[in-house]
Amino acid sequence: MSSLKFCANISWLFTELPDFSQRIYAAASAGFQAVEAAWLYECDLKELQNAREATGVEVILINTPPGDVKSGDLGLGAVPGREKEFREGLDLALKYAKALECKRIHLMAGRIPLGSNRSVVAKDMEAVFVQNLTYAADVLSKEGISGMIEPINTRITDPRYFLDSPQQAAAILEKVGKPNIKLQMDIFHWQIMDGNLTQNIQKYFPMIGHVQIAQVPGRNEPDSAGELNYSYLFNTLKKHNYQGYIGCEYKPIGSTKEGLGWIKDYCSHSQ
Repeated sequence: MSSLKFCANISWLFTELPDFSQRIYAAASAGFQAVEAAWLYECDLKELQNAREATGVEVILINTPPGDVKSGDLGLGAVPGREKEFREGLDLALKYAKALECKRIHLMAGRIPLGSNRSVVAKDMEAVFVQNLTYAADVLSKEGISGMIEPINTRITDPRYFLDSPQQAAAILEKVGKPNIKLQMDIFHWQIMDGNLTQNIQKYFPMIGHVQIAQVPGRNEPDSAGELNYSYLFNTLKKHNYQGYIGCEYKPIGSTKEGLGWIKDYCSHSQ
């Protein structure tokens, strides 16, 4: 079995540097061969391209725009009445993805509208999400790009996020039925919502298109104190022959570089 591959989420790592293009250089200097990021849309696209080309670092994943963050948006994929804005955001994400040769876009579902009851609006929001994902699948397939949907926990991180469990995501993926729309497994969120990681990884592995990691509950380095045994989880992914990158989406306890010892330890023990 080959060793697992890790990419730096530069929305979370190397934040000592203000600019995303600088963070690409820093990630490369630290030994990363790939990066991912949430929202790059306030950055100069040419500078990002230059950094990627100069370092040879792959860009693995970006997110669709969140919408109006000041008004409480966190994605628009499942939000009724915002379909036009979702498509505009998808076009912008596609522009950046093509320029950066990025083959995955996280299609953010969004939040339950303020004042709404989840059980009352869930059916309508799911229908909107399925419709938007079907549209996105066709647009992205023309460019050889896959769309990801990611359950985000509603117990700690975001109580109003629509998509919050692997079970819900799997049911939506079955309704969409498009091979280039896949499941993004953030182990941090899955542990908080459902646990049962061994069985859930096995059950949903055929749907998984990307993996992200952080310790629970602090969302720090994988080897920091917490609930998860990442040595076991990494071995589980290897047994399933996971070939993609694993996104390091965590908050460093100290500086980013000081917290990277766990990768060196993993690589030395997996030789």
